[in-house]
Amino acid sequence: MIRVDEKGFYGKFGGAYIPEMLHPNIEELRENYESIMASPDFQQEFQMLLKDYVGRPTPLYYASRLSERHGAKIYLKREDLCHTGAHKVNNTIGQILLAKRLGKKRIIAETGAGQHGVATATVCALMGMECTVYMGELDIHRQRPNVERMKILGAKVVPATSGSKTLKDATNEAMRAWINNPVDTHYIIGSVVGPHPYPEMVALFQSVISEEIKWQLQEKEGRENPDAVIACVGGGSNAAGAFYHYYDVPEVRLIAAEAGGLGVHSGKSAATTALGTPGILHGSKTILMQTEDGQVIEPHSISAGLDYPGIGPVHAHLFDIGRGEFLAVEDEDAMKAGIELSRLEGIIPAIESAHALHALNMIEFKKDDIIVVNLSGRGDKDLETYIKWGGY
Repeated sequence: MIRVDEKGFYGKFGGAYIPEMLHPNIEELRENYESIMASPDFQQEFQMLLKDYVGRPTPLYYASRLSERHGAKIYLKREDLCHTGAHKVNNTIGQILLAKRLGKKRIIAETGAGQHGVATATVCALMGMECTVYMGELDIHRQRPNVERMKILGAKVVPATSGSKTLKDATNEAMRAWINNPVDTHYIIGSVVGPHPYPEMVALFQSVISEEIKWQLQEKEGRENPDAVIACVGGGSNAAGAFYHYYDVPEVRLIAAEAGGLGVHSGKSAATTALGTPGILHGSKTILMQTEDGQVIEPHSISAGLDYPGIGPVHAHLFDIGRGEFLAVEDEDAMKAGIELSRLEGIIPAIESAHALHALNMIEFKKDDIIVVNLSGRGDKDLETYIKWGGY
């Protein structure tokens, strides 16, 4: 069974490596999250909001022209059709309900591409909670539409100006803010990263993705299990959700597309499993890009959501035991895959999701293989990047 143990580890990876001042916050979460999430009133409210507010279930769409191009039966799990435009809202709905039941009054979050920031600002507006989102200064410039959406929703957006001014640095700033406001504040982490119980908690909220894939595929193909599930991985919440109910089904290939940037060995990459080693990042033991003396190496990706120097501990474990297949997709190839989907199916994907789409070119499939690609977000936020790239 690929599940977290009582100490928060998936095999060698996980745990809670945190400052003493955060210990009460993490313990409060760890002691309460499972019982709160299992309670009938929580589940009733959570399921109602997923259905009536988020718009679940999201469709499992058979992409006939894409299938013809790649020689397999390709289905797209349409998380891009969620309210706010990505899978992130599945998690923020769950965490805001958890925060309410823990008596919290204020929410903080980090964001890279801005989708998690928008999803957090959205649920804070819904629940009438104060919201502060930390975002790298570089990402603020390249994801301007999402910054404006957060502000319209009432959130305060705070730039992170250190390091590479991207997701890693935004996470650092959010962690510092939580240390300074431990009593009334809940930190909604947007991915399967951070100290236990966050990686498992976020994965549980996102597991609705694979839960739906199973019954939708049964309806369409008479079987619950595809031959492969493909998802992009930065921290890896959309992949964790798409893989969750297939962890222990070895006949289903779990394929993760990481950001190869300008090339794995170019010095401008975020291909963590190719370049990383075990270490501590943002409160958990995982695989991360680091120097010999443990300094984090700055990542690079054309997609802000994959511009992160590590992966979540569950993905580190999947890589370590050989259960997951990790591929490095370069910027140029991801952009081409995004345009290909746009032209073949009339769906403009987020550049993060386009990395998963390019994986179709990197793997050989049989004609009758059923492949599910998790289309984690839509490309509205990336139009400026597509335009600047201009390869269409």
